[in-house]
Amino acid sequence: MKTLAIGLMSGTSLDGLDICLAEFEKKDKWHFQILKAETLPYPADWENKLRNSIHLSVTDLLELHSDYGFYLGQKTKEFIEKHQLEHIDLIASHGHTVFHQPQKKFTLQIGDGRAVKIETGIPVLYDFRSQDVLMKGNGAPLVPIGDELLFSQYDACLNLGGFSNISLTSLGKRIAFDIAPVNIVLNHLAQQLNESFDKNGDMARKGQINETLIAELNSLDFYQQLHPKSLGIEWCHQYIFPKLEGILPLEALATFTEHIAQQVSMVINENDIKDILITGGGAYNTFLIEKIKAKTESKIIIPEKEIIEYKEALIFAFMGVLKMNNEVNILSSATGSIADHCSGIIA
Repeated sequence: MKTLAIGLMSGTSLDGLDICLAEFEKKDKWHFQILKAETLPYPADWENKLRNSIHLSVTDLLELHSDYGFYLGQKTKEFIEKHQLEHIDLIASHGHTVFHQPQKKFTLQIGDGRAVKIETGIPVLYDFRSQDVLMKGNGAPLVPIGDELLFSQYDACLNLGGFSNISLTSLGKRIAFDIAPVNIVLNHLAQQLNESFDKNGDMARKGQINETLIAELNSLDFYQQLHPKSLGIEWCHQYIFPKLEGILPLEALATFTEHIAQQVSMVINENDIKDILITGGGAYNTFLIEKIKAKTESKIIIPEKEIIEYKEALIFAFMGVLKMNNEVNILSSATGSIADHCSGIIA
């Protein structure tokens, strides 16, 4: 039976709202086809609201949770009307992460799914991470279930988004973990030069690498930890941004790009990965990709634009399908939770 599902994804780098309509069908294995997909850049006021959400009072945050839910619903409704879509079975919404502190047993993605349902009239799956955190998991990464069931032809899948995360099979189990911040830091540095991002890594290419800073970054405790492990924006505010203060933006961009390449290639080499699918906005950063290629012998595969940009939204749509079928959609081998489970709230 075919299922039509829409996935909504808002990344930590606030590039915009990814909306992906895909068709899923299970035969001998799961098959998918992306039918329509687009990214809606946030208006300046919404970008600011989401960026500053971490600093809001409880009541203001609750108000934003509702307002953003209606915003998501309105944008999804516009997407459906624009493309004259019919017979959509479900919407799966990731929401926008404000807090992610699994060690304290909480994670918060705002954008109330009930508001999305009210706007669209379509069943909505949301809040995929909280249950995993309560089950002693990291609540991340979640996409490995999609890598396992939709992209199993590759040794590993690497996402270069706000953060970099990798998923691969080890000893018969799908493992996954965050590697290092990527666009959450690179975009922050590019904005100091009045650019929203470092296109193709051209600005980083002009900068000098600060070897002292590289050594400091590489010695951070997170990189010594064993997986499963995950990163959040709070970690960057505590450990990364303070180290970059007072350093010229071009130098910081060059140095942090080198840092990402070192951390990513180290993981690729340690796991003897023969071919790796790279997606997320960082796949367009040709300077970063060149650096990763130079440090590993693995075959680097950059797929078509739709997969680069919408793989995460696609997989959240897929997680919604699995939830509706009451099938496992989170792997404990990836998140560290006490068991595989079926997560998400249905509105």
